[in-house]
Amino acid sequence: MTRAEMRKAAQKKGKGGGRRGDAAASAAVAAGPGKKRFIDYPRFGKSGIRRWLPSWKQWLSGFLLVFGCFVGLVFYLYQSTKVPELNDLVQNQNTIYYWADNTEMTRKGQTNRQIVELKDISPNLQNAVIAAENKSFQTDSGIDPKGMLRAVWNMAKGGETQGASTITQQYVKNAYLSQEQTLSRKVKEFFITLKINQEKKKPEILTGYLNTSWFGRGANGAQAAAQAYYGVDAKDLNVCQSAMLAGLLKGAAYYDPTNPDNKERAQGRWSWILDQMVDTKAITPDERAKCNVFPDPIPQKPSSNMNGEISYLVDTANKYVMATDKSITPQMIDRGGLKIYTTFEKDKVDALKSAVDAVKSENLNPQKRPDNDTNIQFGSASIRPGDGAIVALYGGDGVENGHFDNNADATGVQVGSTFKPFVLATAMQTGVQTAKDDKGKPKRINADSRYLADDMSEIRKPDGSLVIGDDGKPYRQKNEDSGKRGYVSLRQAMQYSYNVPFVQLNQDVGGQNVADIAVQMGVKKESLADPKTATFPLGTSTISPIRMATAYGTLAASGKEAEPYSVTKVEVSGVERPGFGKKEPKVALEPAVADNVTDVLVNVAVNGTGKKTKDLGRPVAGKTGTTDQNKSAWWVGYTPQLVTSVAMWREDPTKHERQSLNGTGGKESIHGGDIPTDVFTRYMRAALANEKKMDFPTPQPVGTEVDSSGAPSTASATATPTTADTPTAPAQPQSQAPQPPVQPQPTQTCVPGVDCPGDQPSPSSTKNPHPGNSCLPVFGCQTQPPGPTDSSSPGGGGKPGGGGRPTPSSTGGGQQGAAAGQ
Repeated sequence: MTRAEMRKAAQKKGKGGGRRGDAAASAAVAAGPGKKRFIDYPRFGKSGIRRWLPSWKQWLSGFLLVFGCFVGLVFYLYQSTKVPELNDLVQNQNTIYYWADNTEMTRKGQTNRQIVELKDISPNLQNAVIAAENKSFQTDSGIDPKGMLRAVWNMAKGGETQGASTITQQYVKNAYLSQEQTLSRKVKEFFITLKINQEKKKPEILTGYLNTSWFGRGANGAQAAAQAYYGVDAKDLNVCQSAMLAGLLKGAAYYDPTNPDNKERAQGRWSWILDQMVDTKAITPDERAKCNVFPDPIPQKPSSNMNGEISYLVDTANKYVMATDKSITPQMIDRGGLKIYTTFEKDKVDALKSAVDAVKSENLNPQKRPDNDTNIQFGSASIRPGDGAIVALYGGDGVENGHFDNNADATGVQVGSTFKPFVLATAMQTGVQTAKDDKGKPKRINADSRYLADDMSEIRKPDGSLVIGDDGKPYRQKNEDSGKRGYVSLRQAMQYSYNVPFVQLNQDVGGQNVADIAVQMGVKKESLADPKTATFPLGTSTISPIRMATAYGTLAASGKEAEPYSVTKVEVSGVERPGFGKKEPKVALEPAVADNVTDVLVNVAVNGTGKKTKDLGRPVAGKTGTTDQNKSAWWVGYTPQLVTSVAMWREDPTKHERQSLNGTGGKESIHGGDIPTDVFTRYMRAALANEKKMDFPTPQPVGTEVDSSGAPSTASATATPTTADTPTAPAQPQSQAPQPPVQPQPTQTCVPGVDCPGDQPSPSSTKNPHPGNSCLPVFGCQTQPPGPTDSSSPGGGGKPGGGGRPTPSSTGGGQQGAAAGQ
């Protein structure tokens, strides 16, 4: 027995084991230590935790066993890995796009390729690529273990993947493997790279890499890239051009300077690569100094099968595909082998283009008015509310006419007063901070709530203090004209697109709350302006037509926000990828809130700035928008079946600067209720020709009438459901053109408690207040009729807290707020 066993036997005896304990101990002693096992585990003769701890011999044996197995596995994988035939690489494939009815729309693929020898590729490009991608290429083993471990670790964590680290690895990925970032592909890449590095010499590897790399513009290989970007053969590329092309290998979608958003980034990488070429002694500092001007590429040559709106549809689909499936890259799409099924309906795409073309031909004459009718841009998107399917887009004049930007996805055009419904929806959903309900929460209001609409009114914070402009004086908000409208309902304020009520309402509900509701309805957060500025509710945000249609679609769907989508199915090499198609709608607004805002917007279409839509002959809701200095004009409207946004602006294509629309079409100014609404009406008439007329839901009561401070008392302040066909405007002639400035009337003596001079709602009608005068006739108060205005006057721009310089008021102090957002 060991000491431990003898001690245990003695302990048992001491505990009363008696004769049986003594006998057991004696038997154990007589038996001796016993025969050892082949694997002594748990360890013989040890007690407690030591019995379970392996000895150093066991540790060493285990390590050698595992190491031997690993070496054996690596050897097996290396021997069993076969290098695929390179000939498979040059087989042309296409990525095919389909309409919503599954008929073919167009196709694109790697047809732009020409294999050349290394001697036919400029040494400048060879050196630039080595300096940018793999400085140690000529001497390394072709494997970067640290880089591969990082990639595997990132994939294991589910994070962003990364590309191959060495030129040899990138060549293997380009030539022999798919572009998918998976663990199995990484393992194959490792072993194929080892074999390639042993079987091929460095010049062969570099030749293969330069002939298989994707440079953007559909160019696969150095020869195709040289022709696509500079119109020369690869052997004739100079140092400056070579450095630019080498920069594209990091990601052509991000470094192609053709896209203005990439220009600064491309120039920075170009400069860095030139510095690296000096560092590797590929060029001298003097040669580097000669590249002092960025070598801008030649204009892109469009493919004939991408003419018209097709290129914009493909662009939208590609963005959606890559955002949904991160493993699908632009290079993968260009290499071909994908089938992409879209939501685009050909008849509606054609109808939208026809509507834009017709309106342009009737209103624009660049030969007659070259200074006003050139550089006019349109962007439009049409979406099914409650579903999110994008059925039609208008992205521009077509790549065949040199227009490559997708206007339907443009994010630099201010939306103007089309933003005001978000403010109203927030007030109905979250309430105003100026009044509390019986639970102490902000009081939710309805469209009968009355706000001051007088031009150049001071704006107050919820605590009653004045909003201060950039010049340190009280901020004053401007309307389109200088009329005194008095207190009007929010319904009427929306109808005539008065600025003052919505700027004050935005203060009462809180700009951040408005921003949050807009995002819930489908607006991208990054497209919003600073919600702390006073002019935020007037549409200083730059939201794309696709996202404006999405947000209004939330109203059309009684508060359910459906994410826009353009692709229903994607197949890669015959295998369907998951995650595409319609997403489950989310509740963004209470149904009563959405339906009441829709009711207000129906009134805009029937009696307000969107009256042109009455030609459609079916219920329509929507809002016009025109921005400060008349730099853009919008109409976003919808029926229960379809929502369509139309944006119009002027842009210098060389500088990408917005220009005023004043004078366009021979008109003094362009308003959202003019050309954009005309495009909408023509398109919707064709798009809905085979669909029955549908009414919007009858809105249920929401909120209560909560008038802003200073409003005269009314007979009723209870919630009142409204109807779409209730007229809310005085029956008097109105036009889309801005009203001439109205001179302020002399000070009058009016009824105490009534705001005068100026127009205000009649006490006899709180639901649809007539903007008449409630001063006593004996004092000679005059009535001033309102007009449906939807444009901005020049000069405004005040934004408290930065972001604009307000023009000093001509009325004696303070700040003049921009009329942007009408």
